[in-house]
Amino acid sequence: MRMNARSQDLQAKAQPVLGLFLGVLLALFVTGFVAPNAWAQFEKTRWPARVPTPAFTAVDLNGRTWTSADFAGKVVVLNFWATWCPPCKEEMPSLQTLHDISDSHTLVLAVNVNEPAARVARYAQSTGLSLPIVLDPKSEMVRRFGVTAFPTTVLIGSDGQARWRIVGDVDWSGAQANSWLADVRQNTSAANAAAKPAPRKP
Repeated sequence: MRMNARSQDLQAKAQPVLGLFLGVLLALFVTGFVAPNAWAQFEKTRWPARVPTPAFTAVDLNGRTWTSADFAGKVVVLNFWATWCPPCKEEMPSLQTLHDISDSHTLVLAVNVNEPAARVARYAQSTGLSLPIVLDPKSEMVRRFGVTAFPTTVLIGSDGQARWRIVGDVDWSGAQANSWLADVRQNTSAANAAAKPAPRKP
């Protein structure tokens, strides 16, 4: 009986410690596997400085042809997407909002990849999208811009040079995206100022 009583006493003391240990393990497990998925929704990488922005040409749903010349003097949010891509559809409303609130110096352009125009038009109409949507039916723009996953967004400065590549869905109407665009504008202005020749002294 004495041995059993001591054993029960030890077990009673060990249970809170064991419970705490298991709780810590569970917290580590949740942090390690759930948190990254909740927060790491995109990957933002700098566009190589010495790599020029690929030439761009595509036709939108209204038959208008867009080229790199349309990017001149504007910060461009060039988004590659598809209607079958859930993250693409999740971020599209925020791209529409960005388009709605942006001034004439910012261009939001959605590039639909490898889908029939009729399907894209039906999706745009059913979801209330009015931002310009161009078509890349043969994935030519995808190859030029090195897109390997959807959605992918390329941020282009007003000088026509690509600055950032973002893979994954983003809230483009949020403060973080706004800071990215402000940074692109500021860096582009600084680069343009540095490129101007110094005035000659008389």
